[in-house]
Amino acid sequence: MTQQTQQILPSPIVVPREGEDIDALLAKEWLLTNRIGAYASSTPVGCNTRRYHGLLVAATQPPVGRIMALTSVMEELVVGGTRYELATNAFADAYSPLGLQHLVEFRNDVTATFIFRCGETELTKQVVLADATNAVAIRYSLTGPDATLHVRPFTALRDYHHLRDESHPHQMTFEKVHGGAIVQDRLQARFALQVISAEAHFDARPQWWYRFCYRADLARGQEGYEDLYTPGSFTYALSDGQSCQMTASLDEPTPVGFNTTVERKRDRLETIVTGLGNDADETTRRLAIATDAFVARRSSPNAPDSPTILAGYPWFADWGRDAFIALPGLLLATRRFDLARQVFQTFAGAVSEGMIPNRFDDYSSTAHYNSIDASLWFILAGERYVEATGDSRFWRGTLMPAAAAILKAYHDGTRFGIRADDDGLLAGGSHDTQLTWMDAKLGDEVVTPRHGRAVEVNALWYNAHRILAERCRGIDNELAERSADQAQLIAPAFVRTFWNDVGQCLYDCVTDGYGDESIRPNQIFAVSLPYSPLSAEQQAAVVRTVQQKLLTPMGLRTLSPDDSRYRRRYGGSWESRDRAYHQGTVWAWLIGPFVEAYLKVENYKPFALSQAQQWLDAFDGHLAEAGLGYISEIFDGDAPHAPRGCIAQAWSVAEVLRARQFVRSHQLAAGEVG
Repeated sequence: MTQQTQQILPSPIVVPREGEDIDALLAKEWLLTNRIGAYASSTPVGCNTRRYHGLLVAATQPPVGRIMALTSVMEELVVGGTRYELATNAFADAYSPLGLQHLVEFRNDVTATFIFRCGETELTKQVVLADATNAVAIRYSLTGPDATLHVRPFTALRDYHHLRDESHPHQMTFEKVHGGAIVQDRLQARFALQVISAEAHFDARPQWWYRFCYRADLARGQEGYEDLYTPGSFTYALSDGQSCQMTASLDEPTPVGFNTTVERKRDRLETIVTGLGNDADETTRRLAIATDAFVARRSSPNAPDSPTILAGYPWFADWGRDAFIALPGLLLATRRFDLARQVFQTFAGAVSEGMIPNRFDDYSSTAHYNSIDASLWFILAGERYVEATGDSRFWRGTLMPAAAAILKAYHDGTRFGIRADDDGLLAGGSHDTQLTWMDAKLGDEVVTPRHGRAVEVNALWYNAHRILAERCRGIDNELAERSADQAQLIAPAFVRTFWNDVGQCLYDCVTDGYGDESIRPNQIFAVSLPYSPLSAEQQAAVVRTVQQKLLTPMGLRTLSPDDSRYRRRYGGSWESRDRAYHQGTVWAWLIGPFVEAYLKVENYKPFALSQAQQWLDAFDGHLAEAGLGYISEIFDGDAPHAPRGCIAQAWSVAEVLRARQFVRSHQLAAGEVG
């Protein structure tokens, strides 16, 4: 590593073996990605705790169509006459083997790095994903006396949402080839796993290993046992200072230059961090590195590949709402403006009936449009792009036409009953739809009904008109004037409809004239967004209510603990989790708009900037707590606010990063920092 790299990139997150019991180690997870939606992920001891853990989870239709290709490898190191089993596997009643006793530390870096000590011998294992290709390379390096290394690969070759059961119909087999083996399930022969190592002797000895236990799945109320297939093992003779490499790839044998791949990714991460400026602190730089995981390319049968934003790992693909909430923090804060333009174009090209896709299908390029707010977040992200870049040409050519089409369709009426009422406010949905971001549904039951007029949707609706009124002036004056007129109609209607004078806050949703008094975080957007229809006193009251009832060290609760429907903990069965998802569970991404609103009502005074920085600093320790280097999707509503859901969520990372940059810029403007 060069001196320049040491100055630019943050230091790796190191998980020491000493002092941490196995439960603590298994609660942490690492993640590697490669820009097409493929990934590698497991725990710092290499023991898989989810069906989604694997060394190569391939994206067969980037960024989706994910296949669990290479699930794990088991290593045995023989030094002299002593055998050291290095893998750690969990079964129902035992760990076998328990290789973590030889693990010195794990390093979460450009590679996932495991350091084992076996007597006087040290073995370093490094995992790296090939860039933009469904391939993984595993390199072993020996320090100390000569040794023999046996490596046995395991595969499931199944959809990554499912589990492999040997008793269910299959024809799992392999073909021995030069340097290794090709494994496939001939009953479902769409894909094959190539496992190759020219430096090793491959011993063909196929086996099934039964009932691997995935504790995280069991804790989520899911099936958590799997059978895995192995075609045999690779044997390496290693001397002091020597390295060897195994490569696994989907379908075609793919050579992976280990050092070249590592350096290419390191260079890309350096460029991202450099975009922050020279004075970014360690946490900010670490978050900037994390943003790289969420930008991928979407393949299309009828068009060139185009960039998109993945909502979270391990199980989310690209969702429109998530993409445009996250885009300012992921791409604008790191000055990747070209990528931002391409993401806008990806979604603008899929606008239908004035709607941005809510999501793309996991198994095809089909777009789904069941979201009332994704299109409005697109407009807000477009405004933030122009504000950051001054790129009026892109506004005129791409953003303005899409935004105008969205507002016209929404005003006149589009899918799901979305329309503007006579008073200018936006309504949509029905009792059996879930169109806002609080979208949990159990069968036909919408867990958090918010059809009608939702408060954050109308705050976004008002802002969209104000944005077009300002940005279109001098370009399309008729559109600017029409948007300004609509904004003037919406603002007083918003206050009349949503202001709860008794509660001194905003109704969460108004349906059939009834105002929902639930204290939820959605009202914060009426303050945090660039334009607020509320008076200064009303804005301050909203922030005060949200701070008192919903603020936690990990973000905002989705419901006040005073509410009888409040769920203290997110966990258990699918039903239990969905009932808690937006009924008290904390969402990290909401800290961004809260900090923005808080600073606005406090006029960016020094004490407020200091307080905001303290709130954001609470995430520092979390980066080494769950998804190493990332911020989780959600947290329990009650202390200690245990992390839950996805281990790496785009808008969680993006909004904490954006908020940190936002606070920093105001500190600099106020002369609060050097």
